[in-house]
Amino acid sequence: MNQKDILGLYDMEAAVIDEILTRGLAYKSELKRGNKVFHALSGKSMVTLFYENSTRTRCSFELAGKFLGAQVVNISVAASSVQKGETLVDTGKTLDAMQNDVMVIRHPASGAARLLAKTVRAHVINAGDGMNEHPSQALLDMLTMREHFGKISGLKVAILGDIYHSRVAKSNLYGLTKLGAQVTMFGPRTLIPAGIEKLGAKICSSREEAVDGADVVMGLRIQLERQKAGNFPSLGEFAKYYGANEEVIKYAKPGALIMHPGPVNRGVELTSALIDGDTSKIEDQVLSGVAVRMSMLALLGKED
Repeated sequence: MNQKDILGLYDMEAAVIDEILTRGLAYKSELKRGNKVFHALSGKSMVTLFYENSTRTRCSFELAGKFLGAQVVNISVAASSVQKGETLVDTGKTLDAMQNDVMVIRHPASGAARLLAKTVRAHVINAGDGMNEHPSQALLDMLTMREHFGKISGLKVAILGDIYHSRVAKSNLYGLTKLGAQVTMFGPRTLIPAGIEKLGAKICSSREEAVDGADVVMGLRIQLERQKAGNFPSLGEFAKYYGANEEVIKYAKPGALIMHPGPVNRGVELTSALIDGDTSKIEDQVLSGVAVRMSMLALLGKED
């Protein structure tokens, strides 16, 4: 990999995605054996700068940095100078002056990570920016699929739910199609972005069509504020017509993987039977997240 930052998968080459997944699988294997001591980032410093709440992404980035030997600092935006009116650019310059090597940012505004990357000397990793991208989530999803199937090419992945607001859906679409997978999508028409077919998605007219013959069925979290905006009638209606349940999954391939970026609204995007079932990879995705973020950090560290 020969790049300063990881801002998204839209402009990431397939070879780089493959490199991240290959190293990530090796790290995941080591983590499963209980090995948590590595030295790829020894002597390096890393800061996590989250302007939005997070458990999985933030914790896994921090653990990934620590497992690789980095000094990790967590910035609580709610208790930082941001509350005094400090801009993102000025915050970035301040942290850069402290000789931080890596900055991991989550921000509600699309393009915030790219703006920070242009401002600082440090490597910048996008941990989710608005409705734009969430590259590390898509990479951990692909790592989970590749570990199970041994490949990405040729897989059919069905993504159900709020596509419009989902940065996870967009990054998965970019990454999966670059590696040769077919991506089908279904959700309320109010939550399907115009023109997404031009990016490689097949928009289906029913859950059954989207899931038919799928190797992977991925639910997306419905954000409760979307209901207030009138994008769908109610959570019950959403579950009935757009969520995945045991009857819908019968259209997928036998043993199809059940995935979700989390946190899951049980009984809305997915039924509890699917979440807790034998083919659910939701918990396994969490460990994939630590491993793939270790891979991202280690590969960026090599560029110094």
